[in-house]
Amino acid sequence: MKYATTDRLSDVELVACVLGRKTLDEACTRLATVLTTDGWMGGAPLAEVAREYGTVGPKSVARLEAAIELGRRTMAANAAREATTVSTPEDVVALMKPSLVGRGREIFICICLDTKNRVRKIVELSVGSLNASIVHPRELFKEAVMVSAASVVVCHQHPSGDPTPSGADIQLTRRLVKAGDVLGISVLDHVVIGGDEHASLRDLGLM
Repeated sequence: MKYATTDRLSDVELVACVLGRKTLDEACTRLATVLTTDGWMGGAPLAEVAREYGTVGPKSVARLEAAIELGRRTMAANAAREATTVSTPEDVVALMKPSLVGRGREIFICICLDTKNRVRKIVELSVGSLNASIVHPRELFKEAVMVSAASVVVCHQHPSGDPTPSGADIQLTRRLVKAGDVLGISVLDHVVIGGDEHASLRDLGLM
């Protein structure tokens, strides 16, 4: 099957292209619908959806997941190149959301900044469960020290779509602030992303 340039393909045609299937295949239509649903944050694993159709095997699911991950990494890299500074929670969301969308587990990220709030390095510190991520201050500040960061902003997403900080989020943030004070590395904010919403612990007065 010969395709036009990919930017002219429909969602279903793109899925069919990745899987090497016919565009009118019902499985392609279903998978495309799941992937492009507004607010989708990895709620329904592709393997689970694919099991509804006996013709979509593990290798096809792996190809589709690889294509999605490559697209996510490309978007994240482009966002990082375009972001010269991180000064507001909205800057954090613009920078990190592309790499967090579609992740079914909490991902905790540290953004290392220089004295002018320019990004020095972005570090994915942990992959947690569906509703929690485990981070130790030692790992976070080790990365910050290695790049001579003046400050850091931390960020994670809630796959549930609700960005309201949990008690554990608040407790961890306060531990990080104390550790940063000792090392002379300021923790400027902790931003929680949930769907199209976000919460700043700094703005909420929780750190």
